[in-house]
Amino acid sequence: MKITGIKQQVKRPDRYSVFVEGKYSFSLSETALLDTKLVNGQELTPKEVREYKQLSTDDKLYNLALGYVALRPRSKWEIEFYLERKKASPALKEQILNKLSNIGLIDDEKFAQAFVNDRRLLRPTSRRKLSLELRKKRVADEVIEAALGSDPAEEQTALRDIIERKLRQTKYQDNLKLMQYLARQGFSYGDIKSALQKE
Repeated sequence: MKITGIKQQVKRPDRYSVFVEGKYSFSLSETALLDTKLVNGQELTPKEVREYKQLSTDDKLYNLALGYVALRPRSKWEIEFYLERKKASPALKEQILNKLSNIGLIDDEKFAQAFVNDRRLLRPTSRRKLSLELRKKRVADEVIEAALGSDPAEEQTALRDIIERKLRQTKYQDNLKLMQYLARQGFSYGDIKSALQKE
């Protein structure tokens, strides 16, 4: 069985279609194609064609995972869960996770730090709530603690920012409603009371 054509796809220019005996057989990403060293006119056994078809499926899943991580940073567990939903075999899942880890796209410490920084900048909330959100993403407790830091001033700043923002809304002119909201955000009653008295 001979490779009779290797053509760049029109809709997916990052992928190449491989034709065997004049018919489309499988496609590979540019990286996978270079790794396989396939060339036009190369002879393949039926077994090799089957193996390349499997490689094509695995390669597509790896590229989907790359796209998933590119949208926003993810925890290792989020990527594992994504691959399980995509029905990746345990061996393929491990292989993809290793590849992503080797190129620095899986790092729970960096992820937790970025997550905390973004939340503090864009939507301030309490340490407790940040910790819960990171636990839901299966980040280890010691990694969460390191990302949150131990500066109590950050908690006070977040609380003041939220109070300032919420007091502009008519809904939260009632102190009881505002206190209930802040308690749901994970702030302690003592901190809330103290911050409201300063306001």
